[in-house]
This record gives sequence, structure tokens and C-alpha cells, in this order.
Amino acid sequence: MKKKKVSKLTKKLGRMINTGLALLALLLIVGSAIATYIQYTKIFDEHTSRVASTVADGIDGDFIERLYKAQQGEDFDELRNMPEGEKKQDKVKKWLDQKGLLKEYDETIEFMEDFNANMGTEFVYICVIDNGKSIDLMEAFDRYNSLGHTEELESSFDYLKGNQDVEPTNTLSGYGWLSSGGGAIYNSNGEAVAIAFVDMDNTKIYNQFRIFLIIVSATAFVTVILVTFVVMKSVYKGVAEPIELLTQEAENFADSETYSKEMIQELDIKTDDEIENLYKSTQHMQHSLIDYMDNLKKVTAEKERIGAELNVATQIQADMLPRIFPAFPERKEFDLYASMDPAKEVGGDFYDFFMIDDDHIGLVMADVSGKGVPAALFMVIAKTLIKNRALMGGSPSEVLAYANDQLCEGNDAELFVTVWMAIIEISTGKGVAANAGHEHPVLRRKGGQYELVTYRHSMAVATLEGLKFKQHEFQLYPGDSIFVYTDGVPESTNSNNELYGTDRLLEALNKEPNASPVEILKNVTDSINEFVAGAEQFDDTTMMSFSYYGANLSKKLGEHKRELTIEADLDNMDRVTKFIEDGLAAHDGNSIKIAMDIAVEEIFVNIANYAYGDKKGMATITVEFFKDPNAIKVIFEDSGTPYNPLQKPDPDVTLSSEERQIGGLGVYMVKKSMDEMTYEYEDGKNILTIVKKF
Repeated sequence: MKKKKVSKLTKKLGRMINTGLALLALLLIVGSAIATYIQYTKIFDEHTSRVASTVADGIDGDFIERLYKAQQGEDFDELRNMPEGEKKQDKVKKWLDQKGLLKEYDETIEFMEDFNANMGTEFVYICVIDNGKSIDLMEAFDRYNSLGHTEELESSFDYLKGNQDVEPTNTLSGYGWLSSGGGAIYNSNGEAVAIAFVDMDNTKIYNQFRIFLIIVSATAFVTVILVTFVVMKSVYKGVAEPIELLTQEAENFADSETYSKEMIQELDIKTDDEIENLYKSTQHMQHSLIDYMDNLKKVTAEKERIGAELNVATQIQADMLPRIFPAFPERKEFDLYASMDPAKEVGGDFYDFFMIDDDHIGLVMADVSGKGVPAALFMVIAKTLIKNRALMGGSPSEVLAYANDQLCEGNDAELFVTVWMAIIEISTGKGVAANAGHEHPVLRRKGGQYELVTYRHSMAVATLEGLKFKQHEFQLYPGDSIFVYTDGVPESTNSNNELYGTDRLLEALNKEPNASPVEILKNVTDSINEFVAGAEQFDDTTMMSFSYYGANLSKKLGEHKRELTIEADLDNMDRVTKFIEDGLAAHDGNSIKIAMDIAVEEIFVNIANYAYGDKKGMATITVEFFKDPNAIKVIFEDSGTPYNPLQKPDPDVTLSSEERQIGGLGVYMVKKSMDEMTYEYEDGKNILTIVKKF
């Protein structure tokens, strides 16, 4: 089997060498043929041009000019269009005699015929190029038929401008290989008046060319055979035989079930080239491989132990982050969701959220420099310090200043952590945030789009002891949302080394801006996964979404919603009242039926009487029902004259009816009987909202 393998190598080298030498021979033959063809063609073309110029120099240009001008007369038109033959020859001859040109014409033809016979040319003829047409004046061996023959040219000629290029052509059968050349004929004033053309036969030259190719090919073939024999002998002794020994030794080593340095054999390979270097490198590799395999068992056992510890560390890190959602199911004022996807077994990113007291929530998003176990340990300490200090009270800047000083102590690894921290008052939506070198947060106002909130940040935590951190106040309104993240999100990279970036992040967030925090994070995650398309990531991706609904019921989302659009007319009062009462009956709200009837009637009557004046208009009544606590919200919308009933001062109910000013009592009664009453003017509509608990 081993000899067979060496034989295959020898055959392969033989095929490669033979192919290379054959290609070399072919290149030599083709190159020689091309060079010979170019040189022969150049010489023959130059010769053809010189012959054509010689013919032109021997012809009287003044005569040619007179001849051409004479045939422009009307008396020649009949001759021009006559078919060739004896009749045309006789008439042309008489016409030449009448013009006094016959003698010179015959002398010129005889000169051309003598030249053609003595110089070995095939054809000699004279023509004029005029407006894209070739007009024959005379042709050797055809004295009179050619005069006046006109052809349309397929391409332009520049012979009259002194250009005497030669164009070899393979003409139709009967003419063989020809080279054509032309020379300008000048009159006594030095003006070019016509062209003398000659055609010369290339057949002899090309026959010589073929003989030359045969000789070159035969020489190359013999040379290839001799060189192949010598090269193959040298290659076998210097390449194939040493490689055979190396192959046998490698197979013996690979087939062995046990490995020891005693099994490595010394081979007689002294080629003083790369093959000998390969043999020495192979020996060194065998020794190294045996050492490596001895250590591999120890390394494998240690790696399994470390892997198990890393799995435990990963689980511990995951358990330290809040992962139970909804996090605060009893709180209806807000909703949040967060996730962390480490790039390695354990990562340095972390998030946190916790209730500081019953009316304040703390939000934290952070990213530790570095990766792996050191970053994870630093993350555990930073998270603990920040949360514990926040629960003791204080602003975000105070919390970060405390964590910074603690982390700077003994920070020999010089790790640091970027942090975004906010404390939000749930009842009012007022918040205070500090940003220690972290990514810009993203804010969405109710009904709007997610947008980056950019401002100058403080330095990262644990960079310098005694740092002070800037903080700023912000206001959340019901329906607003905050999205925070680590740099692993915008720096996610695809296979083309492109970054995901904040533009794609905003596009993913605004795909469904009204979505819940869970859906928001899913949209962003899906967008990142689609972008990276499986490319390996080198940073953790951590995100948190916080939606604020507010403490006011009028700003919360209803669980059951009904809507009625009707003409703002007093005749429709009963339909509006029944619409409200049906909803109350379906939600066990009959206890507030009377109060709601009075309030709804007061508001709808005001819309019917005053919103549109003398014109007719529409009103939309939307009803939403809530649980925990049970409540009803009624929204009245009309497109009438802008009017805020809440701006009207409350009447003084301590006065008698005679003493009080007229008006305002109905709105006052609604305000007192409802738990909430708000007004806004938006998109050309009056929007009045009332809320009643039951």
C-alpha cells in the first residue's frame, strides 16, 4: 500500500512537470508564430506601401486632374451608367479622343501594366475619393471599362491627407492573400488629386511562415521529451523518494495506539533543502505532540473543573439580577421589563430596579469594563453598593459618589463601571437621573416617537476617588416611556463589521411605540438578531424599558372600552343616557347611576346648546371601565368652539339663588360629584374627561 502511494506521487509530479513543459513548448510555438506573423506582415505591408508610392510618383497628376474634371461633365453621364463591355469601351475611347486625353490615358495604362508585370503586383488601379465614394479612373488590363465606375465606401479613407496605411485582406476565392496599399498622386501644384492603389500576393510569405512553424514545433517537441526525462529523474531522487520516507514514518506514527519518544525513527534524508527542513520540523512536531498529549489529560480535567465553576458563576450572576416579571404586579402606575444577554459565560453588564419606598422606584443600567469573571465580580460589588446606598436614601448623585469611593479602594485591576441611575416619584412622575459615562437614554412622550436624550455625562464610576456626579430632573407624564441599554446594543456587529447603531435601535423601538415593555425588548432583540445574522458578538447586550401610566385614573388605559358617536342634539339625550347606564349595569356600577346620569346630561346638554351654535355637529362619547379600584371614565369629544368649562370660577353656593350670578352651577355639580374632571383641546377637538369610582 505504501509503494502505491509513492507511485501516485511520482505520477502526479510527472503529470505536473509534463503539463508545464508542454505548456511552455506551446507558448514558445505560439509566441514564435505571432512574432513571425507580425514581422512578416510589417515588412510586406511596408513594401506594399513603397510600391504604391512608386506607382503614384510615375503618374502625371495634372493629367489625372484633367481626366477627373472631364468626366464630371454631362456628356460623360451616359458612359458612367453603361454596363461594362465592348460597346462601353468603344464609346469611352471615342470620348477620350474627343477630350484630347486618349494618348495620355493609353500611356498611363501601359505604364501601369508594365509596372504590374515587372513588380509582381496583382492589380494596379487609380481612383478618386470624393464625398464617401470611390470613383475609378483607370485600371491595368482593363483600359476603358473601369473609367467612371463608382462605389459607396463602407469606411472613410485619408489617403488624400498623406495617410498610406496598408491593410492586409483575405479576399474571396480566386485572389488569395493580398496586401493593399495606396499612394497619393500630386499635381504640379503639390496638391493630392487621386490615389494609386496596388494589390500584392502574400501566398509565398505565408507558405514560408508555415514551414517555419513546423520546424519550431518539431524542435520544441524533442526538447520537451529530453527535458522531461532529466527533470523527472532529478525530481524522483530529490523529492519523491524523501517524501516517501516521510510518509511512511508519519503513517507509522499516526497508526500507533500509544505514543512515546522511543518510537520516533531517524531517517536518511539529507537533501539540504526544504524537504530536510520539513523532516526536522516533523521530528520536532512528534516530540512536541507527545509532550502535548501527556499534558492534555491534565488540561482537560482542569478545564472541566473550570467549566463547572463558570456555569455556577453564570447562574449566580443571573440570579442576582431581578428576573421575575411582572416585577410589581400590584402597582398599576407603571410597568417595566429588562434583560441581559452576556457575550461570554459571565458578563459585566447589569441592571436593577427596586422600590425605595412606597412612592419611589430606583432604576439602574450599568456596564463594567472588561469581560469574563473579573468583570462579573466587579459587577456584583457595584450592584450591591448602589442598591444598598439607594435604599438608605439620597439622590442618584449621592448614591454614585458613595459607590465610586468604595470601588476605588483596592481597584488594582483598574476596572470601572458606566452607570445610568434614576429615582422616579410614582405619584407625580417627577424623576432625578445621573449618568456616569453611560449611553444616552431614549425617551418617548405619549403619542410620540422614541428619541435619544443627549446631554453631557459625568465620568464613569471607579475612575477617580472623590468624584462628584451631576444629576438632572425630568418629568414623566402618563403614557411616557423610558428605554435604557448598554453599549453592547448599538455596537452589535454583523459579518461585514458594521455596527448596529442608534438609528437602527430607534427604528426598532418605533416599530410599535405603544407596545408594552416586554414587546419593546422583543422588537429590539429581533432587530439585533436579524442584523448580526449569527455573527459572533464581543459585548453583553442589556436593556430595560419603563412605561409610566401615572396615578390618575383618567390617564390609565381602560380594560373595557365602548364608544358612541352621535349628533349633538337634545333629542339624542336618551340614547346617550342609556349608553352610559348599559355599561354601568354590565360592570356592577348601578350604585353611581344617578350621579353619572346627572353629570352626563349636564355635559351633553352644554355641547348640544353651545358647541356648534346654530349649526349641527357630532359628539363622541367614549366609556372605559377599570378594576382595582373599580371606576368608570367617560370622555366627551366635539369639534365645536374651543371652550374649557374648568376655567369658569366656581359659584358661591353660600349665597342665595337670587344673589348668585347665573351659570356655572351645573359644571360645579359635576366637579363635586366626580372623582376627577379634566379638559384639553387637541387636534381641533374639545376633550372633557370625567372619572367616577364605584
